[in-house]
Amino acid sequence: MDAAGAAPGRSDVTDVPPDAPSDVAMVGLGVMGRNLALNLSDHGHVVSVFDREPHVVQDFVAGQGAGRAVRGYEDLASLARSLSRPRRVMLMVPAGAPVDFALRDLAPHLDPGDVVIDGGNSHFEDTTRRARELKELGLLFVGAGVSGGEDGARHGPSVMPGGDPAAWPIVRGLLQGIAARVDGRPCCEWLGQDGAGHYVKMVHNGIEYGDMQLIAEAYHYMRVVVGLTVREAAGAFAEWNRGRLDSYLIEITAEVLAKEDDDGGPLVEKVLDVAGQKGTGQWTVADALRRGVPLTLVAEAVFARSLSALKDERVAAARVLRGPGTSGGSFDRLGQLRDLEDALYAAKVVSYAQGFMLLAQAAHDLGWQVPLGTVPLLWRGGCVIRSRFLGDIAAAFEEDPALHNLMTSSRFARELAECQAGWRRTLSRAIASGVPMPAMSAALAFYDGYRSERLPANLIQAQRDRFGSHLYERVDAPRGQLFHTDWRREG
Repeated sequence: MDAAGAAPGRSDVTDVPPDAPSDVAMVGLGVMGRNLALNLSDHGHVVSVFDREPHVVQDFVAGQGAGRAVRGYEDLASLARSLSRPRRVMLMVPAGAPVDFALRDLAPHLDPGDVVIDGGNSHFEDTTRRARELKELGLLFVGAGVSGGEDGARHGPSVMPGGDPAAWPIVRGLLQGIAARVDGRPCCEWLGQDGAGHYVKMVHNGIEYGDMQLIAEAYHYMRVVVGLTVREAAGAFAEWNRGRLDSYLIEITAEVLAKEDDDGGPLVEKVLDVAGQKGTGQWTVADALRRGVPLTLVAEAVFARSLSALKDERVAAARVLRGPGTSGGSFDRLGQLRDLEDALYAAKVVSYAQGFMLLAQAAHDLGWQVPLGTVPLLWRGGCVIRSRFLGDIAAAFEEDPALHNLMTSSRFARELAECQAGWRRTLSRAIASGVPMPAMSAALAFYDGYRSERLPANLIQAQRDRFGSHLYERVDAPRGQLFHTDWRREG
């Protein structure tokens, strides 16, 4: 193995001798595990595979794995014996208890110095715990967030590794080799110790919630306020994808809106308006609350999905609760769409600014050295939130490595100022029409709050001192000096 952890070069892996050791093992052959195993095989690795269901292993080796250097095993002991040293084992099993069970069963068959990679959506605190527990056994643990879905896993995902730093030289070539590449650079770099990799993946998923909600709000506005047909809305998104909003999510939105049902109508309008969620967005918001970071846009995106789940209640409420009615479209459609594009872009800037605020605070709290300027480069390819915009974020951190907030960088401050009028007009029209835009509204409220030298929190703190003697600071005294007043009316 070379210094970067790459497998020996093999011109034809199907000619590997049967007794030659495998380079890596994949435990868990769900959709992601299967596609990552095939990706590893594409890059010249001999792959040993295991699943708790033996027939899944047999079907994979005889099916998608046929003609490849993919070896199936029905027990973990045989799987471990098949690997070169130090062993590298990747887990692609559901987050939570299944990971702990897999580690419990696998650890007795490994030796000190072997590496286990958890590529699932594990909570970062679980990853930190597992890294410490395995370290006591002499094993190296990596928590690697993998984004991009089944297509990314097959052809190149974004990979966000963290954990035991001693593992990185052993798995670097392996993970960077299968990752997506943009401008010749792999979308995979080391992000720090303990659960740093899975934390970055969690924030990625939170931002993804925000992006999707903003796009959905823009679509709703197009339909109700601007009065576009679904096909016209598809065209608007396709046009946006050729400009500064160029991204995977905008691209697929145009495709989704253009898809017709069997009756020739737009299929999207036949989809029930109830959005599911698996929990990573909730994790992100909960951790932001714990750290006191105002992740307001992602919080609204999570709550919007919760509100969508109240379908029956909403149907009943629609018969009782009155709104202002709608305008039924405007003669100045192009002007409204330009304003909406400005609003969507500006809100996106705010969303990412909040996400990086959370990353920075968590790194400070937990003693991690997360390279903030590197993170957006990992998201440029393979993952769901990949976009042109991420290169601008990386450039902002390169220009000012100590940047406290993306909104205050020279580029984004200028663009937010340019977008501000259209952003405000869009939200004014939405409010007047009774169209909910919670994420976009939260973004503007945060922008206005962050740029305010003085907020009404002085009244809140005075109230707290009045009813609970919580003390307060004064503007004419040094920070940290506390005061209390008897606020009751005299007489």
